[in-house]
Amino acid sequence: MKTKSYSHLIIPFSIIVHLSIINGVLYFLTPDTYLNVLSILFYNVSWLLITYNLNYYPTARKETFMTNIKKMFYLYIIYGLTYFSWFGVTGIQPEFIRHQLVIYLIICVLLTAYRWLFYMFIRHYRSKGGNYLNVVVIGRDKNLKKIRRVFDNPYYGYRYCGFFDDNPSQSPTYLGEILECFKYIIDNQVDEVYCTAAKLTKSDLQNLINFADNNLIKLKIIPDNKDIFTPAMTVQKYDQIPVLDLRTVPLDAEFGKIAKRIFDIVFSSLVILGVLSWLVPILYVLVKLESPGPLFFSQNRHGLKRKTFKCIKFRSMANNTDANTKMATKNDKRVTKIGRILRKTSIDELPQFFNVFMGDMSVVGPRPHMEQHTSDYEISVDKYLVRHFVKPGITGLAQIKGYRGEIINPSDILNRIRLDILYVEKWSFLLDFKIIVLTVFNAISGEEKAY
Repeated sequence: MKTKSYSHLIIPFSIIVHLSIINGVLYFLTPDTYLNVLSILFYNVSWLLITYNLNYYPTARKETFMTNIKKMFYLYIIYGLTYFSWFGVTGIQPEFIRHQLVIYLIICVLLTAYRWLFYMFIRHYRSKGGNYLNVVVIGRDKNLKKIRRVFDNPYYGYRYCGFFDDNPSQSPTYLGEILECFKYIIDNQVDEVYCTAAKLTKSDLQNLINFADNNLIKLKIIPDNKDIFTPAMTVQKYDQIPVLDLRTVPLDAEFGKIAKRIFDIVFSSLVILGVLSWLVPILYVLVKLESPGPLFFSQNRHGLKRKTFKCIKFRSMANNTDANTKMATKNDKRVTKIGRILRKTSIDELPQFFNVFMGDMSVVGPRPHMEQHTSDYEISVDKYLVRHFVKPGITGLAQIKGYRGEIINPSDILNRIRLDILYVEKWSFLLDFKIIVLTVFNAISGEEKAY
């Protein structure tokens, strides 16, 4: 059984260390120009904005200290120009500039030292078996030995389990025929599957793509000239061997993930303190007056990587035994009078900001479904589980496009999943902003929905 991974903490830890170095040096060496609120905000916010635009923090598994050394120097140059521009705004005396140059060089030296120590630690940690991925290869050809050099390097953190091929082999890493790979991948918690396209038919590749998407497994293809592609495809190199990543998720990048999480915490905190703090006692009285039962209704739903969490809502129905299996329908008799207002304005969803604050959901993402519906749709709807590569949201792309509420026709769920996958593949902060704005507009217009 795999141990718990803490790789998601690498980026926030690095950000904290970098900002601590910058603020610590400035505090001790130049307090006269540092100790005011505007200066502190400027130095910290400008660092975050510059590193974000340079895509500085996302670290690929094969990255070393020297991999993106040019990007590090670009960062120092751009941040340096920003650093010294602040003195022009504040009117610092020219004789202090040379002193500030020494201070900035100290900051750069300490940041570089941390980078070196960071990669030394990662190398040591992975060599001891930490932060690893289980990988298998489907199909054996001349490139297998070359890509094995990457997998066998303990620095990169791969655990090579073996290969599948229809031609039997005496190799100790031979695991069986290609058809046997599916059970092995599930039983052994394989994280990434590498396929040599030259050894597989187009039909075989398509089956593997579907299998990977429907089981939350990353599939990468060592290409030949076959016409296999997806909209989310990217190309990486493993020891000069091009490898296609069939399912690239923008939110896999740690900087984007952390930035989105910070936004979720801030946004949900504002809603909890500014809206729910006074709305909850009012609704408690109104809901209780109409029907007995609690104010909040919680339901098991599937979130990131298909993990179950308790989704919280204001109760909009009378107590019933079908709440966890039967979706609300138009003119549903279970819905109370106050509940109809709550659902029409989407106010019933507001408690899910507690879910956002706790980290189970995001403000924007694919809507979470009931456990029963997930079990049904993952069988009947192709690539359904791709939506679980990201956290579920209070609102999403499918909802603002009108695919919300009761599912009557098969096209309703198919279009919803199509838009959910599009969001997973094309996520950006601008897209989130557009979705939030349109959600507020839709809520004001008052369209009733099922969940």
